Amino acid sequence: MAKKTKSSIPAGSMSFPIMNPNAAGIDIGDLLIAVAVPQDRDTQPVREFGAFTEDLFTIASWLRQCRVDSVAMECTGVYWKNLYAVLVEQGFSVCLANSRHTQNVTGRKTDMSDAQRIQQLHSCGFLSSSFLPDDATQILRTLVRQRRAITQDSTRYILRMQKALELMNIKLHAVISDITGKTGSAILSAILGGERNPDKLLLLVEKGIKADPETLRKSLQANWREEYLFLLKQSDETYLHLQSQKVAYDMQIERVIDNFQKEIPIAEILPVAPDKKKAKHRKQPAMDTRKYLHAILGVDVVAIPGISEISALEILSETGTDLSKWPSRNHFVSWLNLCPNNKISGGKLISSQMLRKKPNAAASAFRIAANSMCRSKSWLGDYFRRMKAKGGQKHAIVATARKLAIIYYEMVTGGKEYKPLDNLEYKLMNQRRRITHLEKLLKQLKKEVA
Repeated sequence: MAKKTKSSIPAGSMSFPIMNPNAAGIDIGDLLIAVAVPQDRDTQPVREFGAFTEDLFTIASWLRQCRVDSVAMECTGVYWKNLYAVLVEQGFSVCLANSRHTQNVTGRKTDMSDAQRIQQLHSCGFLSSSFLPDDATQILRTLVRQRRAITQDSTRYILRMQKALELMNIKLHAVISDITGKTGSAILSAILGGERNPDKLLLLVEKGIKADPETLRKSLQANWREEYLFLLKQSDETYLHLQSQKVAYDMQIERVIDNFQKEIPIAEILPVAPDKKKAKHRKQPAMDTRKYLHAILGVDVVAIPGISEISALEILSETGTDLSKWPSRNHFVSWLNLCPNNKISGGKLISSQMLRKKPNAAASAFRIAANSMCRSKSWLGDYFRRMKAKGGQKHAIVATARKLAIIYYEMVTGGKEYKPLDNLEYKLMNQRRRITHLEKLLKQLKKEVA
């Protein structure tokens, strides 16, 4: 049931020209939703509704009665998703605005005043809608994000297993790089199965382990306290459960991508040649992700240095297949927050600091790929090291991530495969640029002296 409230903003207070006369504004919360319509559409132009499903349809019905055809709302957490789906289904044009653009003025703040302010801003055309992927991409995004959360949870339980081993003074993680690998898993299973003899546990060590047998034997001597063994068992069981969940997610993602591929008409795709430099890691999806991505995008984005299969999958799930929603590559890197936020006043640049916001999954994927370029022998590796010498590690990561994002954008929008620059040619090009820059500085200095 809607709760009627008085309007706190007098009619006719808006001085800007009206661009959207049939606009409404919505402030969304967990339990209450405030909705504001133009002053002349209802005796109570601002109302509060509940957040249950029937309340969402009541909101849509009231907006239709008020002859509203365009609605603006903040993208607050996940609360907006259900109302957004209902309004779109009912035929409304919905603008999902960034909360930075709808911040209230100084003074008393209420849900109703926020809704009225959003309605006013939207009526004057001051709000632009955030990027929203299509339904197929949204499904893929939900699954890929949850898979990433499971991977992060798995890492936490690996650390808990290492802590339990350390409490028992088992130094296995100090001599084996990964306790969840073939050797580590076999030794953990034997310990949890009741084996306590270090000599017998040594028989489970694979040939690839570099530590000498004596060091391994010493690392497996422990005080077998019951409570620590219990901690190790619980952490191991949870880790294995999360791994089985990840396999289930991989299977579901493969089904979604398969349907994704069928929905997009693409000409014959040449088979992707395997890249020996990019060997498939066991943490990557079990499916042939590279093949699917090539079929969907039309280009092999995994060929870009630093971009792994899971990174490319995360970027696809966040950006979709139609990058034309960003008019240019500069718009794309700006959305990823991989460029300076220039502030100009009086014709002068007063600040160029980046926006302080958490990077989305696509931006994080590009940053991780950029960080892997620190020791690369490619031209991108040379660029990373040059940027690091210029501004430090963080500056190099952002600059290289921007470069990778531009390459990705141009490949997908232009349908062109990745062609790496020759390292020697790239170095000569940078030297010529430096010579030109120094000659320009020298010319300016001569003018000042003269």
